[in-house]
Amino acid sequence: MVLLESPLALAAVTFAAAFIAGVVPLWRKVADQQNLLTWLTGLAAGVLLASALLVAIPEGFDIAKEGDIEPLLIGGAVLAGFLAMLLLEALGFGHDIHEEHHDHEHEHGHDHVHHPTNANSVVIGLSVHALTDGLAIGAAISTGSLVLTLSVFIAVLAHKVPAAFSVGVFSMHERRDRNRAVRDVFLFSLATPITILLTAYLLGDVDAHLLGLAILFAGGTFLYVATVDVLPDVHNSETGRQALVQVLIGAAMMALLIWGLDTTGLVTH
Repeated sequence: MVLLESPLALAAVTFAAAFIAGVVPLWRKVADQQNLLTWLTGLAAGVLLASALLVAIPEGFDIAKEGDIEPLLIGGAVLAGFLAMLLLEALGFGHDIHEEHHDHEHEHGHDHVHHPTNANSVVIGLSVHALTDGLAIGAAISTGSLVLTLSVFIAVLAHKVPAAFSVGVFSMHERRDRNRAVRDVFLFSLATPITILLTAYLLGDVDAHLLGLAILFAGGTFLYVATVDVLPDVHNSETGRQALVQVLIGAAMMALLIWGLDTTGLVTH
């Protein structure tokens, strides 16, 4: 499991996965991929939920309590992660362009994504949003727990693929220029690897209880992203059941993976 111990390797894999997913819609029709995108988003939400509730938050709690951190502060770290994502969303740094694509397509009968007044600000905002994923992976690496690192890494990748695909769809629709769309995808794909490297190296020597709080903060961000990604579909009577199935499958897959790693001992602390 040398890959999981190398921030540079994880950063490279994260960049490659996001960039490849983002450039796919630049050469293929969105309509051909829409059902797949919906499923990937729902599955990713389940994976994020399972990763947060089964690994990130319990591990973060165990690490934080070693430094005699008050329970209120431990819970506060999770809440801070959730509220930080809510703040980014409120400031316009959201990540819901794929949901808006669904809504407009049903209303107008054709592929229609988000219509911002400034496309550059939306892409930059999405990239800023992606920085939090790098924080989660970097903090996990710094704990030295391979189980935690693997689960967080898989959760981030599961979310990153449909998000990058959506960036490609959005940018190609708004820009009408493949070269500029590739640039947007590149910027988005680079955001998470940058914070993986910065967080892993900056947190490498900090006290364990601070690492625990960082992991709990990341768990809060996972909870927010997972719920926001599927709530629009859950609240829709036509897609509610399918969204539920997608989340349950994603959560079950992640739970089985964690259980398998734990029982077989393939990945240990």
